[in-house]
Amino acid sequence: MKMRPGTPTGFLLCGKEWNDGEALEVRSPWDQGVVGRVTVATRADARQAVNHAVASLRRTRALPHWKRREILEDVAAALIEQKERFAQLIVAEAGKPVRLARAEVDRAVLTFKTAAEEAARQSGETLPLDLTEGNEGRWGMVQRFPVGPILAITPFNFPLNLVAHKVAPAMAAGCPMILKPAPQTPFTALALGEVILKAGWPEEALAVLPLENADTAWLAEKEDRIKLVSFTGSAKVGWELKTHSGRKRVLLELGGNAALIVHSDWPDLDEAALKTVHAAFGYAGQSCISVQRVFVERSVFPVFLRKVAELAGKLVVGDPSNEATDVGPLIRLSDAERVEAWVKEAVEGGAKVVAGGERKGSVITPVVVTGTSDGMKLRDEEVFGPVVAIEPYDDFEQALADVNHSKYGLQAGLLTRDAARILTAYRELEVGALIAGDTPTWRMDPMPYGGVKDSGLGREGIRSAIEEMTEPRMLVLAGIGRL
Repeated sequence: MKMRPGTPTGFLLCGKEWNDGEALEVRSPWDQGVVGRVTVATRADARQAVNHAVASLRRTRALPHWKRREILEDVAAALIEQKERFAQLIVAEAGKPVRLARAEVDRAVLTFKTAAEEAARQSGETLPLDLTEGNEGRWGMVQRFPVGPILAITPFNFPLNLVAHKVAPAMAAGCPMILKPAPQTPFTALALGEVILKAGWPEEALAVLPLENADTAWLAEKEDRIKLVSFTGSAKVGWELKTHSGRKRVLLELGGNAALIVHSDWPDLDEAALKTVHAAFGYAGQSCISVQRVFVERSVFPVFLRKVAELAGKLVVGDPSNEATDVGPLIRLSDAERVEAWVKEAVEGGAKVVAGGERKGSVITPVVVTGTSDGMKLRDEEVFGPVVAIEPYDDFEQALADVNHSKYGLQAGLLTRDAARILTAYRELEVGALIAGDTPTWRMDPMPYGGVKDSGLGREGIRSAIEEMTEPRMLVLAGIGRL
């Protein structure tokens, strides 16, 4: 994949780069400079990709596990070798600060390494079936087989690792895949696709197709040969997609407005404030588990609020290619304008901005706000921007209720040393994961990951995703003892 200023980069189909078709211009979120142009695939191209995927299933299903492991390990090795190349692609098209972009490449390496390990240790079970008279010599075995061709739809905010979280388990499971990357960040996905094919994955079993929304919807909803749709993105689009996807399996990793509880027994408020700042403002808050709501026990609330505001004001905001930058631009100017409007709405409703909030183009200085209330978008919706609301609480049970008072339920964080409180929160909080001792933004890529309520359906994380992408099949052997 070569980005050429005058010639569009082609999409990947059956191992080739195709340049026939209309081109989409991709611009930098930071300075609006042209990153490159990419050819947009058509519905006919998508249909052809499905044809290849269906034809390749017999091959990928029969691919021995040692070979799947070898290919996945080779992809991980290539990412290590090309770390700076991928980091710079992420900076250019996603506007992610370069230090965070390098960290994303490291995470993708772990994702592929984990998938390689899981490919090698997939197992089934044997069952005795001679449980009643007349069934002597019968036994059974259960193995998992790939569900079939998969459509993966990925977002802009982690253009390498969230693609890896769909492609790597599909490869380990033996599933062909059609990948539709976000229109803002196609080049990272295309570059990864080339690495995967070079590592030896069958050419017809992977297509990377920048598509119009209507053609993506057609694939997800009307193309019955697609057996599973894995979508990461907004709750509105995800649930609508599921409604119209018929009998397909649908995995949804959607939005959130992640909450953190800080109890007064946490021994180091400086550490808690620093964790909060990094979790709220990393990549300008453009993560579905970015800390958006913080509930702090009242006795330590004033000190904690001041510490977070001071630290937020020290963050380096600006050019994502600068090694010192902590907070870069939002992906689009319209998103920055939306965040600015939501902050203004909250202030008009009685909230107080303690730090930040200045906007210059797509860049907003980190916003610390307090005095929010139910009904404000900053509290109820997913901001997906550099904003954190910090509020006091008097009763721990009330703090738990405040966390649950949300249509989302992805992850929550809890800073306390009290085991009883941790177990109570673990039992009561309506989330996919509780991170005790850290913020909800913490994630280790192999762990099961997903949410409840409007935050999604199913689980990512390599082993969990492989289970979603495979189905158990029973084999009964009769009369074996008489052979």
